[in-house]
Amino acid sequence: MDGNFDILLQQVLNGLVLGSIYALVALGYTMVYGIIGLINFAHGEVVMVGAMVTISVLTMLAGAGFAPGIITLLLAIMAAAVVCMLLAQGMEKYAYRPLRKARG
Repeated sequence: MDGNFDILLQQVLNGLVLGSIYALVALGYTMVYGIIGLINFAHGEVVMVGAMVTISVLTMLAGAGFAPGIITLLLAIMAAAVVCMLLAQGMEKYAYRPLRKARG
C-alpha cells in the first residue's frame, strides 16, 4: 500500500511541475502578444540558448578550478540571462520592429 501512495504522490508532483511549465509558456506568449501585437514562436529557442549558455559556463568554470556550488550556478544563470536578453533585443530590432512598421 505504501508503494502505491508513493507512486501517486510522485505522479501528482510530476503533473504539477509539467502544468507549471505549460503555464509559464502560455504566460510568455500572452505577455509578448499583448505588448507587441505579434506572436513570438521563438520562446523555445531562447530558452534553449539560455540552457546551453548555462551548461557551457558551468563547464568552463569547473575546468578553471571553481568548485561546483551556488555561486558558480548563479554566475552561469546571470551569464545566460544576459545572453538571452541580447538575443531577444536583437530579435525585436531585426524581426519584430520591421514587421510592426510594415503593418501600419
